[in-house]
Amino acid sequence: MAKAIRFFELNTGAKIPSVGLGTWQSDPGVVADAVTTAIKAGYRHIDCAQAYNNEKEVGTALQKLFSEGVVKREDLWITSKLACHDHAPEDVPKALDRTLENLQLEYLDLYLIHWPVSMRKSSVGYKPENLTQPDIPSTWKAMEAQYNSGKARAIGVSNFSSKKLGDLLDIAEVPPAVNQVECHPYWQQGKLREFCKSRGVHLSGYSPLGSPGTGFIKSDILKNSVITTIAEKLSKTPAQVALRWGLQMGHSVLPKSTNESRIKGNFDVFDWSIPDDLLCKFSEIPQKKLIKGTGFVHETLGAYKTVEELWDGEV
Repeated sequence: MAKAIRFFELNTGAKIPSVGLGTWQSDPGVVADAVTTAIKAGYRHIDCAQAYNNEKEVGTALQKLFSEGVVKREDLWITSKLACHDHAPEDVPKALDRTLENLQLEYLDLYLIHWPVSMRKSSVGYKPENLTQPDIPSTWKAMEAQYNSGKARAIGVSNFSSKKLGDLLDIAEVPPAVNQVECHPYWQQGKLREFCKSRGVHLSGYSPLGSPGTGFIKSDILKNSVITTIAEKLSKTPAQVALRWGLQMGHSVLPKSTNESRIKGNFDVFDWSIPDDLLCKFSEIPQKKLIKGTGFVHETLGAYKTVEELWDGEV
């Protein structure tokens, strides 16, 4: 009997559902339908962010589902993220309140610092002249206050390298519960995964299918011969194999889709498993990072002159 792996326990004791619906690049017009379809299909974890510019529509969909009795708030796990232009300690509570207002919720299950990058207050877009010097310890202290207030039941980070996460853990009173990063068979995050595990931080993987629907990021993960061969042997789709690999590696996965059949298919990953003799084949896949954060890098502006500095060599 396959181990279902429906949840992972965080260092707060809370259980995060292992499969969540990603909402990055889901247009406001379609994201409400995607959230509704996902929750009716059994998803209990929705991954949001202020920067995605669609939280109001997500909130409308959630309220409709609550009022119709489809699901209760306490049965859902809702994550959101602090935008780069809200890093100033006085702006963190305002940003969280804005997100809660848009989502029409009283608390978040998880609130993350979206990037280890700060930008000018109220700036729009990712122009180099908006980059400022981040002060992660000060921002984190403000995040801890949101945790202590109960408005964020867990706090964490996103796009943090092993070094940046380690530096934060050294000074944090409330350790980050999660580090959400790009993670898929083409970027397996071996070093970061081991570091997170050793320090009790849960790794959550965004773009677990390699963002096949993203215009500016090209990836053929779902056509990779290792994955397609395993899919054929197990009578599963390549997407299901890539997601199940993530669960068996010990991290939650956040597949994004607005297509009803794919949303449902991506959730069919619990009552079967990839046997060890096939799981080991994933180590044969050449590694290539897809999301490099080049917009946060500049020779003279901001904190990072190169992509290598942003990721501390983990590229």
